[in-house]
Amino acid sequence: MQLSERISTVLHLDPTAPAVEYHGEWTTWRELGVVADSVTAAVRAAETSTPVAVGILLSNRPEIVGAALGVLLGDDCIVTLNPHQGDAGLAADLRELSPPVIVATTDDWQRPAVANVARELGLAGIAVTMMPEASAHAVHQLERTTATAFRSADPGVAVEMLTSGTTGPPKRVPLRYSAFERTITAAGQHYRTGGAEVEPAPTLRSGVALVTSPLVHMSGIFRMLLNICEGRRIALLERFRVQDWVDLVQRHKPRAVSLVPTALAMVYEAGVSADVFESIEVVTSGSAALDPDLQQRFEERYRVAVLPSYGATEFAGGVAGWTLPLHREWIDRKRGSAGRPQPGRQLRVVVPETGEPVAPGGPGILEVRSADTDWVRTTDLARIDQDGFVWIDGRTDDAIVRGGFKIFPKEVVEVLKSHPAVLDAGVVGLPDERLGQVPVAAVELRPGRSAEPDDLITHVAEHLTGYKVPRQVLVVDRLPRTPSLKVSGPGVQGLFDESLNHEPQWTDPDPSEDSR
Repeated sequence: MQLSERISTVLHLDPTAPAVEYHGEWTTWRELGVVADSVTAAVRAAETSTPVAVGILLSNRPEIVGAALGVLLGDDCIVTLNPHQGDAGLAADLRELSPPVIVATTDDWQRPAVANVARELGLAGIAVTMMPEASAHAVHQLERTTATAFRSADPGVAVEMLTSGTTGPPKRVPLRYSAFERTITAAGQHYRTGGAEVEPAPTLRSGVALVTSPLVHMSGIFRMLLNICEGRRIALLERFRVQDWVDLVQRHKPRAVSLVPTALAMVYEAGVSADVFESIEVVTSGSAALDPDLQQRFEERYRVAVLPSYGATEFAGGVAGWTLPLHREWIDRKRGSAGRPQPGRQLRVVVPETGEPVAPGGPGILEVRSADTDWVRTTDLARIDQDGFVWIDGRTDDAIVRGGFKIFPKEVVEVLKSHPAVLDAGVVGLPDERLGQVPVAAVELRPGRSAEPDDLITHVAEHLTGYKVPRQVLVVDRLPRTPSLKVSGPGVQGLFDESLNHEPQWTDPDPSEDSR
């Protein structure tokens, strides 16, 4: 079934039934549909040529869920915009992307970075809000003050997702409608009891799924779409906080929950009572490698099965993972594995230089293929054993993975060097018990210039999403360098005391919870 058909069918099954909970208030399927239809109509009124590239500030709000569904119902393209980044970075994104239409909440339309750039470029704006009667209204076409060449969308592309990716530097990855349809079907087959291949007819389900990852990240938007298409109610968290999550679990008593490794560690370290997990049978965990020791401790304390998975934005979701039957049979022998390939996915490990497949259990570079695609090489080092289980051994790039969100040092270095006082900089990741790694930076100033570390941190925060901001900045006389005069990563690491204080709370919901 096509994605737009799935969405439309579910929205009309029982319009009066609850669909999305946010801050304890429910939005019905009818109210969600009113917002979706209003956005579809407003986009079409603004741009007659199709498909339209629609920039959406993807905050975790029910009206944004409705707006995203409206874009997809119109067979247009969601261009993801991160509402959690600083105004300077957001304004730069808008100018670079120049989508002809922008959708945001009424709150986000108050931000100068949105309103001023939209006015400057003459973009059409759509403000969405959840009123008692549910509504979305179009902001009038703003007066164009410059000649702007609006970008178009490629036919068949559902979402342009900004990601650090597994196949190279940060970029926007075009994800096709067919990719979402394939992945949603595969996920349903993968987790369905017994692995039944027959897809059930759309129906409203009794359970409630907790969506705690940011919608601007692949795991968030995919989990939202998966549950909408399966007719399952969702409860949205604006950002992950342990107590807020516990409150949702106690109220909705889900059988299955999803926790990225950082969130899983936060729940464990907070000493959440085992009683909270009374209804929970399985915990799925993706976006980053899960520490096998933490997995085992978590399972023993809470008497649940933790099911790791491996995926990537480039593949519109999951690629491999565990199921409950696999866990029951194999966990004692395969703990630490990312599981087996999901239905419709093929995985292989190849020799980096030649591309030749390696024997079972041999190390190499992981490649992935779907039913209608060619092999795509990732940047992950992996093994696939004789029983078909995938083991991720590391990465071939220099990405820092902070709580599941990838940070490329070059991007942070470039922002630091844009400060007038900075000559050069080095950014590395330091170990962190909770987040896995955290970025830190050392900078060398220009002769005669001065800058305080806090000022440099603020400068980065104005241009990048919060999780990319270095936890600590050191100002040094000279940066350590290699014989070829490049900044030495190990040398920069040696400048830092590894006993950094741990952050008290995971405050950035978008750590554009990257995807592995």
